[in-house]
Amino acid sequence: MFRHILTSSSVFLLTTGYALAAGVVEEVEAAEGHSGSFLEDATTWVAVSFVLFVAAIARPLGRIVIAALDNRADAIKTELDEAQRLREEAQHTLAEYQRKQRDALNEAEGIIAEAHEEAKRMQRTTQERTEQTLARREQQALDMIAAAEARALADVRALTADVAIEATRRILTEVVEGQKGDDLINSAIQEVPAKLN
Repeated sequence: MFRHILTSSSVFLLTTGYALAAGVVEEVEAAEGHSGSFLEDATTWVAVSFVLFVAAIARPLGRIVIAALDNRADAIKTELDEAQRLREEAQHTLAEYQRKQRDALNEAEGIIAEAHEEAKRMQRTTQERTEQTLARREQQALDMIAAAEARALADVRALTADVAIEATRRILTEVVEGQKGDDLINSAIQEVPAKLN
């Protein structure tokens, strides 16, 4: 494509240059009033030298222009390839970060659900422990009450036995005197605790 443009521009330059040279030569001839053969005419040689000059310059200049345009096209293609690569890399990075975000959201939801389950489990465990502690303390209180009742009952029985023994001893001491009275008191004392229990 660049060669086509260069060839078209070269043809345009040649025709324009030839037309300018022919116009200058015609003006010079008209001013001199001279008319001669085609090869003797200065206009012809100016036109030929111009065409040769343009042809000599056109080929190296065309190569330089084509090389510069090719280099520029390669640079643009490289930039476009780099932009495409960066775009694909950016899309890949975006997709990766979106995936990571989804994974993080899923993980966060999992952690929240796990925390809710752990909180419920801890609540159940705490409630069970509290109920067990309350039941154990209630049982301890009942045991302590029962023990206190048993002690109180034992104390009352012991006090009752002591009072009964003392009362019996006084009564017997007053009624029975001597050795026989002492024997009766001692046997009564020994029987009272067995009868109370």
